[in-house]
Amino acid sequence: MLPQIQFKLQSISLQTFCKKELFGFEITDDTIIFRLRKIEIIDDTIRVSNSKVKKLIIMKAHTKETQAQMTPDSSLQELINGNQRFTQKKELERNLMQQVKETSTGQYPHSTILSCIDSRVSSELIFDQGIGDIFSVRVAGNFVNEDILGSMEFASKLAGTKLIVVLGHTACGAVKGACDHARLGNLTALIKKIEPAVAAVIDPKEEALRNSGNIDFVNEVAVKNVLMTIDSIRAKSEVLAEMEQKGEIKIIGGMYDINKGIVNFYK
Repeated sequence: MLPQIQFKLQSISLQTFCKKELFGFEITDDTIIFRLRKIEIIDDTIRVSNSKVKKLIIMKAHTKETQAQMTPDSSLQELINGNQRFTQKKELERNLMQQVKETSTGQYPHSTILSCIDSRVSSELIFDQGIGDIFSVRVAGNFVNEDILGSMEFASKLAGTKLIVVLGHTACGAVKGACDHARLGNLTALIKKIEPAVAAVIDPKEEALRNSGNIDFVNEVAVKNVLMTIDSIRAKSEVLAEMEQKGEIKIIGGMYDINKGIVNFYK
């Protein structure tokens, strides 16, 4: 049974209280949404200035204690909820400088997200996350190498994140380059790391349709690249594979639709 929480506001209005005291909030007819250490409290007996409040989500930066309470599943749900807020234009208001202060002595993120460098795919924005909530690893084509695997091992084993997401996106320029087998300076080596995903997509078989001009093919390759990257993480990192086997973390994939703003997850 969750504890009863009451606020004595006297004559101050609820809106004024929220603006003055809370770092992120949203008010509906019967709900106040704000966050304190990422703990969700649901209790129909909560009252604020004689108004019943059915849901309380108080928003501040994670602490070591609250990070420890997160699980792989709750971390995923946090991202799902955040993406829903993003697409519905209901992002939580935040005092980012307050979060800077809160995280100045340590960081306790819940998830590690590997995504593309594409300027339209900022994980902090599309998942409506604040400072100190996620580790964001970015490289064109969202593949892994030794350095990225090392970063993930640090994030999960040493810094305590519970979820690894390999996030691809539609109409990815790096994937288009791989489909066209582009060659340009140092980009060539990067493209070659994505080309196995091109070969792994069987259809269409006609060479004239297996290029960046076929957006459906490009997006199929992007999905395949995400799945193959997940396989690479498990195969090349004993540390992360063992953590996943023990249930300490989950490694999943996702695709961001640049037209709709929606992330579809592959569990």
